[in-house]
Amino acid sequence: MAVTSPFVFHKIEELIAEDSKHVFTLISYLTIILAYINLNTVHLFLVGLIAFTMYFVTIGTFLGRAFFSEEEAFFRFALGILLSIMLLGLVGWLVMIIYDLETAPFALVLLVTTTVSSVLNRRMRRRNGVFK
Repeated sequence: MAVTSPFVFHKIEELIAEDSKHVFTLISYLTIILAYINLNTVHLFLVGLIAFTMYFVTIGTFLGRAFFSEEEAFFRFALGILLSIMLLGLVGWLVMIIYDLETAPFALVLLVTTTVSSVLNRRMRRRNGVFK
C-alpha cells in the first residue's frame, strides 16, 4: 500500500487554488456540461460520480482557500466543501423559487456556483496576498 505524503496534497491544493489561467474553472465548467449530458442522455452512475467529485474538489478547494486560508489543509478543504454545499443550496433555492428546478436550471445553478466560487477565490487571494 503506497503512502502519499501530505506535501503532494498541499501542492495539488495550491495548484487548484491558484488557478492562474482559469484552467480549474474551465474544468469545473466541463464537469457541469458532462453532468448535464449524463443527466439528460447517458444516465451512467459512474460518469455522474466522477463529474461531481471533480466539481466538489475544485469548488471546495476554491472556497476553502479563499475563506479559510489559515486552517490546516484538511479542515480548509472540508470547510470549503461545506461552504460549496451551502452556496449550492442557496442558489438552488433561488432558482426553485423563480423557476422549477429541473436539469437545465440545475446546470445553471452549478454554473453560477462555479463562477461565484472562482471570483471569490480570486478576490480573496488578492485581498489576503496569499498568492502572486
